[in-house]
Amino acid sequence: MFKTLIMPVLSLPRFIKRIIVLALDTALSVLSVLLAFYLRTGEWVPIFGIGGWDPSLVMLAALVIGLPIFIISGLYREIFRHSGARALVALLKAMVLYAVIFIALFTFYGVPGVPRTIGIIQPAVLLIMIGASRAIASYWLSNAYRTQLKIALVPKVLIYGAGEAGRQLAAALSRSYTMRVVGFLDDDPNQHGGIIDGNRIYNPNDLDDLVISKGVAKVLLAMPSTSRMRRNQILKSITDAKVAVLTLPSVTDIAFGKFSVEELKPLDIEDLLGRDMVLPNADLMDEHLRSKVILVTGAAGSIGSELCRQIAKSQPSLLICLDQNEEGLYRLIEELNAYEVSPGLKIPIKQVLASVNHEAQLRQIFLQHRPDVIYHAAAYKHVPIVEDNPIVGAHNNIFGTLSIAKLAAEFLVPRMILVSTDKAVRPTNVMGATKRVAELVLQGLAQTNSSTIFSMVRFGNVLNSSGSVVPKFRQQIESGGPVTITDMKVTRYFMMIPEAAQLVIQAGALASGGEVFLLDMGESIKIVDLAKRMIELSGLDVRDAQNPDGDIEIQEIGLRPGEKLYEELLIEGNPEKTPHPRIFKAQEEFLPWDELELKIGKITSAIKSNNNQALIGLLKELVPGYQPVE
Repeated sequence: MFKTLIMPVLSLPRFIKRIIVLALDTALSVLSVLLAFYLRTGEWVPIFGIGGWDPSLVMLAALVIGLPIFIISGLYREIFRHSGARALVALLKAMVLYAVIFIALFTFYGVPGVPRTIGIIQPAVLLIMIGASRAIASYWLSNAYRTQLKIALVPKVLIYGAGEAGRQLAAALSRSYTMRVVGFLDDDPNQHGGIIDGNRIYNPNDLDDLVISKGVAKVLLAMPSTSRMRRNQILKSITDAKVAVLTLPSVTDIAFGKFSVEELKPLDIEDLLGRDMVLPNADLMDEHLRSKVILVTGAAGSIGSELCRQIAKSQPSLLICLDQNEEGLYRLIEELNAYEVSPGLKIPIKQVLASVNHEAQLRQIFLQHRPDVIYHAAAYKHVPIVEDNPIVGAHNNIFGTLSIAKLAAEFLVPRMILVSTDKAVRPTNVMGATKRVAELVLQGLAQTNSSTIFSMVRFGNVLNSSGSVVPKFRQQIESGGPVTITDMKVTRYFMMIPEAAQLVIQAGALASGGEVFLLDMGESIKIVDLAKRMIELSGLDVRDAQNPDGDIEIQEIGLRPGEKLYEELLIEGNPEKTPHPRIFKAQEEFLPWDELELKIGKITSAIKSNNNQALIGLLKELVPGYQPVE
């Protein structure tokens, strides 16, 4: 019952609270006089006295002397917020002054009908009673007051989506003091004006006014099952309101009760893409994986690790994870070892710490385990680094691929799929040129009557992979800017890591030998537009010539060595359709294996002599359209 009274009491005006406490102290002053007489005489004395005693005079003195002292001493200021040491000191000071006057009046001077000891007993009793009242008030009200104060100070948020996910989010936030829900937004006009746990459902068109009237700092997007296209439309409508936007984890996590407030996250670029993720074909995913021995090179990388996760779901008989990155391999194996296809059923996993150029070690793996499918994701991919280290880049990207491909052919591995890149198309950098040569290796071997089906998959930028622009932009925004881009004209195609991995697996299943597979990735995105969207969806303004008072500046720093303004996926011709509506394939020109082998021999000599110029010259001969940026 007491708990139900706390919030109504705290919500009263401060003036009314002071009157209540003053009335309480008045009652305690009267009661303390009666108790003092009882302690002195051993019996309850009526207010107007018996046997010559007269408590009424003492009561009058207690009120006339005590209440003004208490008021002047500040006992009725901020009593709920400061009912601690400071309030106790103020009470003691007031009671000392009160006791001095009371003792002087009733003990030393004396008043007929009042025992002299009352001048000592009554102040002591009143101190105990008022002190106890403050302690009880502190215990009863202070926690609730601090809770109310804490809630008032946290950011106010609106939840976009009044469905089940939004309700769960509101319930989770009600148990947390990180954010305070002040309402819902929902597209359904039938819900506008409704109430969920005391919070009204508003029309999203009113967001601008709500941000001002309710002091909203963030909008929480609670629509995990909404299509990406619809989500993108919603984000565009929120942008003008200048509020930060956070989103929920996956709908699966919510369904299984794994959601917590801490899992709210800033929007990733996938939330800003104008298309939905390409859904995988389950039959294609399983066709060459289930009950097979699968080797993944570069397993600790962004694509390689996701390939391993996707492959594990199809229950291979053995998953071999190969990488030269010890720390990355350790983290991957720890994750995979915890994965169960079904309760109690885990995938056999072998971890191999090796370079794809360690041919003797690779041969032992092939001899011992006889892979059925190889996904070759091992490569040096960071353009500026490979540009400054062309010999190392070529050795890894070209000869690592050659080593794996030759072993695949020798051991009659049914399929090998190369993870390639759009930077291999008319490259302007060493990384792209070496990846194109890696493609030529597989295309050449595919024509040598090998029993291995060689194929390759090209795609654009993979979101949140190592070196991705999105984490970099987010860190720069959190640091107050500036956000740096290489050129205002740069555009890129983007796809999600799971999407890329699924494409590689499905393309491998579609291959008949020598094809280049690519994904319909929609429209390319201007990087400067991406930067602006990320700034705006953080609740900030872009600072530029039109808005010099904005929050974050976007700075152009110039193209990096070997970087292109625009990326392409196809060297020539038109791509052909495949059974998957979003996957296409192409047959591109290549060198016959005998001719390519001679060129690769020359590259070997250039690498052994550490001759960068000779290497670049050979790459130009091998890769039509390769134009290094001077």
